Amino acid sequence: MVTFYYGSGSPYSWRVWLALEHKRAPYELKLMSFSAGDLRKPEYLAINPRHKVPAIVDDGFALYESAAVVEYLDEKCAGAKLFPGDVRQRALTRRMVQEADQYYALAMEKLVDQVLFTPPDKWDEEKISEGREDVTRELTLWESLTRGDYLAGELSAADFTLYPLIALSLRMEKKRQDLYLHASIGPKLAGWMRRIEALPYFQKTWPPHWK
Repeated sequence: MVTFYYGSGSPYSWRVWLALEHKRAPYELKLMSFSAGDLRKPEYLAINPRHKVPAIVDDGFALYESAAVVEYLDEKCAGAKLFPGDVRQRALTRRMVQEADQYYALAMEKLVDQVLFTPPDKWDEEKISEGREDVTRELTLWESLTRGDYLAGELSAADFTLYPLIALSLRMEKKRQDLYLHASIGPKLAGWMRRIEALPYFQKTWPPHWK
């Protein structure tokens, strides 16, 4: 059985949780508390010396970095593939995983830093405006990149990578309503999000503290 160390609301943890459910792999959840310093405790540093989530331990084998964990689960576990299709479709899925991590996540960093980790009385309006523009551009681009019911055609690791990032972006509107990111989601992305949310295991993976 896989032991899965995760943080509630972490989009990188969330993608691994979705992957575990998609593969129907048996796993044990270990919720890590950021505020309690769980990620810096010696027993966790032995698993991930970079003191971040997620991480897994599978029969004594420890692995961190969410993209690597998802690929490991796809190769190790039976069940529906996370990188389905022929060599070109698998390459497309990997490209989209990289795009989500390197472009969307980077665009979102200013908003995360300001809205989630800075007290409201110290918000930098210029950085928030720049972050909103960056995320809006990414949402517009992803609207054009979507190739069917799912990002790469079939349900894949690309969907499990991007959805949690967008969900976190929209979550920030609860603290900063004038971000208006919902308004930047086009019809193709909106339909795609509804299909992800309709997956039979989706609600099980919803961040506990968001409920």
